[in-house]
Amino acid sequence: MERIVSAVGTLAAGVTGGIWKVVAVILLAALLVVGAWAGGSWYLAARDRDATRVELAAERSANAELRVAIQAQNDAVEAAGSAKLVAEARGQAAQQQAAAAGRRFDAALARVAGARATTCDEAMPTVNLILEATR
Repeated sequence: MERIVSAVGTLAAGVTGGIWKVVAVILLAALLVVGAWAGGSWYLAARDRDATRVELAAERSANAELRVAIQAQNDAVEAAGSAKLVAEARGQAAQQQAAAAGRRFDAALARVAGARATTCDEAMPTVNLILEATR
């Protein structure tokens, strides 16, 4: 009986010692798998972060170029608006001058309305009066 108890004790000691070794190996393998997975995920995240930073820099550059183009366009629109106002003022002044010249011409025509000339010498005073009115 002692032999059986001794054999069972040895068997139990062997199984118990082996179980801890097996459990340790399984835990080590699990740790390696989790570590590799975490390291791979860390690498992928760092790669994606770097790619995103490059894309962000490109977008910022494009954004800056667009802002410059928009500012140039806005400046051109403002310059065109200013030129339009200046042209409108010149047009208004030209209309006023044309109206004044028209009134002078009408007045000169009214003064010479009854004039009759048969020769060039008789017509020249009337022509000179009309020319002076249109200056």
